[in-house]
Amino acid sequence: MISVRPLDRSLEATYRALVDGKAKPLGSLGRIEDLAVRLALIEGRPNPRCERVLLLVFAGDHGLNEAGVSAFPSSVTTAMVATLLAGRASANAFARSVGAEVKVVDAGVAADLAPHPLLIEAKVRKGSRNAELGPALTSGEVELALARGAAIARQAIEEQGFEVLAVGEMGIGNSASAALLLHRLAPAPLDDCIGAGAGHDAEGMARKVAVLARAAARSAAVEPMDVLAQFGGLEIVMMAGAILGAGAAGRPVIVDGFIASTAALAAIRLEPAVADYCVFAHRSCEKGHALALAAAGAAPLLDLSMRLGEGTGALLAAPLMRAAAALLTDVASLDDVLAGRL
Repeated sequence: MISVRPLDRSLEATYRALVDGKAKPLGSLGRIEDLAVRLALIEGRPNPRCERVLLLVFAGDHGLNEAGVSAFPSSVTTAMVATLLAGRASANAFARSVGAEVKVVDAGVAADLAPHPLLIEAKVRKGSRNAELGPALTSGEVELALARGAAIARQAIEEQGFEVLAVGEMGIGNSASAALLLHRLAPAPLDDCIGAGAGHDAEGMARKVAVLARAAARSAAVEPMDVLAQFGGLEIVMMAGAILGAGAAGRPVIVDGFIASTAALAAIRLEPAVADYCVFAHRSCEKGHALALAAAGAAPLLDLSMRLGEGTGALLAAPLMRAAAALLTDVASLDDVLAGRL
């Protein structure tokens, strides 16, 4: 399993004193002050770096789509991957607006994708199996997806010099997989975990609820690796691996919405220390996300009634990360202001 070093909190009081001593009323920047302290703890120094941000969009398809859990066919996953690679998706627009970079990871798209400079080929298989009928993944596939996700994260940080990773996803049907994962990992009642995903009418929602109830009844799995095998999607599992990889490399990772938060919860269940490296970007309006956040012990930075995915919410949180770091690195101390040392 991927090992993550727990934060050394021996300097927490020192970093808090630095923040408290800035030229501002005590506590006047609220949770940004808390974030600044956490970033310093993650990096182990009082001048954390959060300039270079990479969004990794993990893409995969789901065998559950055979049972009609989504309002859209799996072919939309491939089409949206092409849109992301062309720079025309919402995530691309948001990334340009905040000065972040975007790469797409083929974790398990059910199609052969042409090589592209922004595409990371990491496919484990062409989509997961239908979790209504049997395990979605084998234990070996789960281990491979976790390992590949961790390797991608570590390469981005250690070889390419990114200082912050953000994670998002693209996969038609992945809200169904995430609902099943949350049901077991939180744990929480299944009905409370199932939302509309990309959109459903009443008939579609009834079908989705029925399919997921049958899938949940098929397996009593509760251990994280077994839960991922029974109900996981490859983009979710690989995203969990990337979160673990970022933590292992000692860098913060911004977690997007419902799907990404479920991946983060899986990572936390596998390695609790990684929770300290996760910055949860926003509270999605997708049903179940509040449960996922609570289970992860997370307080998101934003609440904008978003539910798109793709890492869009994570990108909007990136400027807050930079601002928190700048509080420590760029703001004068009150002592310097009073002494005229500017």
